[in-house]
Amino acid sequence: MSYQLSITPQEIEKLPLVAFEGKINVISEPGKEFERALKYLRRQKVIGFDTESKPVFTPGVRGNGVALVQLSGKDEAFLFRVQKLGMLGKLCHIFADPFILKVGAASSDDVRGLQRIQAFTERRFVDLQKMVWEYGIKDKSVKKMAAIILGVRISKTQQLSNWEAPVLSEAQLKYAATDAWICREMYLKLRRSRKEPLKSEQMLPPEQLLKMAKK
Repeated sequence: MSYQLSITPQEIEKLPLVAFEGKINVISEPGKEFERALKYLRRQKVIGFDTESKPVFTPGVRGNGVALVQLSGKDEAFLFRVQKLGMLGKLCHIFADPFILKVGAASSDDVRGLQRIQAFTERRFVDLQKMVWEYGIKDKSVKKMAAIILGVRISKTQQLSNWEAPVLSEAQLKYAATDAWICREMYLKLRRSRKEPLKSEQMLPPEQLLKMAKK
């Protein structure tokens, strides 16, 4: 199938709203639930990956560190509150595991944020933003990619909420799980699709294309 090059906010608003419907697990400390999360994740071949940080609204102020790491399979998502938990060695092993594919968007930035907490070697990460051009898609935001690839709309209303809050709200949990899960779903859909790479001129910014058209 061929994918749409780009999509407008108006087109996205017409799509059905979706969210992760599986079990959402919040991990704030080592223990039984932490070990169960690792056991589940080690069984997966592909997991969705994302991180969240408390936003900074003051210009010139350094950003906060990673507060939350989201890892999702098909039916369960695990939200690790690394600000409280830290980057424990067993969690780092998941990121270094060559047999588990970790799929995110701008994943290199997320990985660097985690490596500031604890050094580890990352293996088998896929960045959807660096992948979608092979399928004729120019848009790079998670919301737009989800709309183009899966034909769905996801909510981003919790993106700038406080991820260091003592207790995360149900809306935050749903948002965080969805962001990781949707990356996994997009990757699996693309892998079943035919590649139709963008042409060099299609990758140019709109203003440059406009200048070329006027010549």
